[in-house]
Amino acid sequence: MKTILLILIGQRKQAAVQVQKVLTGWGCMIKTRLGIHDGVMENCSEQGLLLLELAGERKKMDELARKVSLIKGVSSKLIDLKIPKDKKPVKTAASKKAK
Repeated sequence: MKTILLILIGQRKQAAVQVQKVLTGWGCMIKTRLGIHDGVMENCSEQGLLLLELAGERKKMDELARKVSLIKGVSSKLIDLKIPKDKKPVKTAASKKAK
């Protein structure tokens, strides 16, 4: 299972420093971090999106998500993803030819 924390920052210039401080305090839990925002240079967007792959205890993940969402203009959501074990693989034309 993978746990992903999505963080949407509405006022990036004001909130990004506070978000960074929180993430630095919880840095050992963050396996992967990807930041996305529209625009570059003078045309930077005020909105940003962070995707974090987390590792560790669920209680700590919940606390990280809560702390980040307390910052004005920021929302967060934890998502658990897992591959179902009982689903059968989808057969495609390519897989039929390989047999």
